Amino acid sequence: MDEMNDKFNVTYITFVGHVELNKYRFLYLYFFILFTAYILIICCNTSIIYLTVIHKSLHEPMYIFIAALLLNSLFFSTNIYPRLLLDFVSEKQIISYPVCLFQVFMFYSLSCSEFLLLSAMAYDRYVSICKPLQYPTIMRKITVVFLLVLAWLLPACQVAVPIILNINNKLCNFTLKGIFCNNSLIQLYCVMSRALSVYGAFVLLNTGLFPMLFIIFTYTKIILTVYRSSGEVKKKAAQTCLPHLLVLINYSCLITYDMIIARMESDFSKTARFVMTVQIITYNPLFNPIIYGLKLKEISKHLQRLLCQKPTD
Repeated sequence: MDEMNDKFNVTYITFVGHVELNKYRFLYLYFFILFTAYILIICCNTSIIYLTVIHKSLHEPMYIFIAALLLNSLFFSTNIYPRLLLDFVSEKQIISYPVCLFQVFMFYSLSCSEFLLLSAMAYDRYVSICKPLQYPTIMRKITVVFLLVLAWLLPACQVAVPIILNINNKLCNFTLKGIFCNNSLIQLYCVMSRALSVYGAFVLLNTGLFPMLFIIFTYTKIILTVYRSSGEVKKKAAQTCLPHLLVLINYSCLITYDMIIARMESDFSKTARFVMTVQIITYNPLFNPIIYGLKLKEISKHLQRLLCQKPTD
């Protein structure tokens, strides 16, 4: 397809990151695997969110933040999977430039929101374990609402700035080496703005590095407090903090993957890039609800009742 559709005056971008499955018999197998992964992501995340909504025992800040994190994963996956599945069965993998910009906006806005939600969860655990007597006063409903709004609104506003500024930016290349729109889009512009590059670094620090440092600080304080506490406190800390740490480590590795892919495209084969990209969009949304469902006793209890169809409170 031509880069420009003259009838509608729409610019199209072609994805060339798809492995040439048409030459093999694995096309529908790959489609089935990714389609199954997407359905599992929807079912697993929705189940935990549903349990959090209907059970009053889960109407606590920790579980509300978990539900928000899983809702964020649903939005993240829905931004990628439907289009990706359509591309698998299409003769040509193309996307209009405005839709591509929107996908970039959602991808990085929701990715940054994930870090901020993990920061809110770390703060909640810090107050619960290190300042238990002050917990009801500090983690009030208004505090939880403020942290949730901040986690979604701040990244959306910051990521929107370069997206809006790039709407009318001229493209000199119309092929992306990936399978969806991400930071690699900047390599297609005729002129790369140094100011936008600096601003991108600022956003990365503000919504990525600083939240990560805050999480490390809070968990360091938690570990020091737990080390001097009784066995019961240590057990509680392990049960509630370990899932958060597993999710944080997993997500940090996946974001690092994305940065490596965007910066070192020429050093990766198409197959390696494809596999790494699929990992980025699959692992975290799929394993987050599994980790929380298995590791957190209260959620696990209600989940077992739901699956066994036993009467609940």
